[in-house]
Amino acid sequence: MKHKTKTFLFKSLSLLPDKLGYGIYHKLQNFGNRNGLLSKIKSSEVTYDCLVKICDELKISFENKSILEIGSGWLPIMPYFFKYKFNVKKVFTYDINKHYQKKAILEFNSVFSKEYNCKIDVDANNAYNLPDGVDYYPSRNIINEVVPQADVIFSRYVLSHATENDVIGMHKKFIESFPKGTLIIHFISPSDLRQHGDKSISLQDFLQYSKEEWNKIQTKFDSHNRLRLPQFLKIFESFGLELVYLTYESSKPGSLNLELLRKLKLHDDYKGFTEEELTAGNIVVALKIK
Repeated sequence: MKHKTKTFLFKSLSLLPDKLGYGIYHKLQNFGNRNGLLSKIKSSEVTYDCLVKICDELKISFENKSILEIGSGWLPIMPYFFKYKFNVKKVFTYDINKHYQKKAILEFNSVFSKEYNCKIDVDANNAYNLPDGVDYYPSRNIINEVVPQADVIFSRYVLSHATENDVIGMHKKFIESFPKGTLIIHFISPSDLRQHGDKSISLQDFLQYSKEEWNKIQTKFDSHNRLRLPQFLKIFESFGLELVYLTYESSKPGSLNLELLRKLKLHDDYKGFTEEELTAGNIVVALKIK
């Protein structure tokens, strides 16, 4: 089974020092991707398009606003969309890991500027070849930081991979550190990463395991808290956050994924959810601090 091979590979990489393990992992992620950087950038256009829709529906603008991004990833794709497409004033991007590399971002700058016809003026003193207006804070857990003030808090496919305690902790941090009216936007993918590349298992395959069993399977490369949509919403509600936008997709009757899910023996932790709640994915949620 492909997912078992992937788990074995990730387990092996997790035994290596972080720099080496993540380096190999990153190369494996790019293996076979002929379009390279451009493909990564274009895949994020879906997020950009969704943000445009959110702005239209909520009748807001990001122009001249400051953005706090949680989870920088390997490249400053979303910070550049914010800066060069939304014309924001400042992007502060935080990550618990340190993945930005000066050489990679120099190449990224060239591809992005050509694709979107924009001039990227790199700050000569910047250690990562980033332009003025994009500030990178690696190896930092936002929960423990004195955060800069921002108008919008944003994350893209981060919340599912933080621990449940950190999801709670960061929202506690937000309401303590930011004023009323601050907007929080999360893109959430609550699916089993092992399914990517192995269509023989459900997107919710990992819901068959207890917490103890899952902890023996997952690694730092595919960690997942397995929270379902109602659990995320309950956390947001517990902090008095106002839900101002929500979209998601669930598996349709007759779909292969729903058939695979129904074959699973769900762990007791997940038996209280409906099939719609279990399969809710591609979640986009906007919250406001009251």
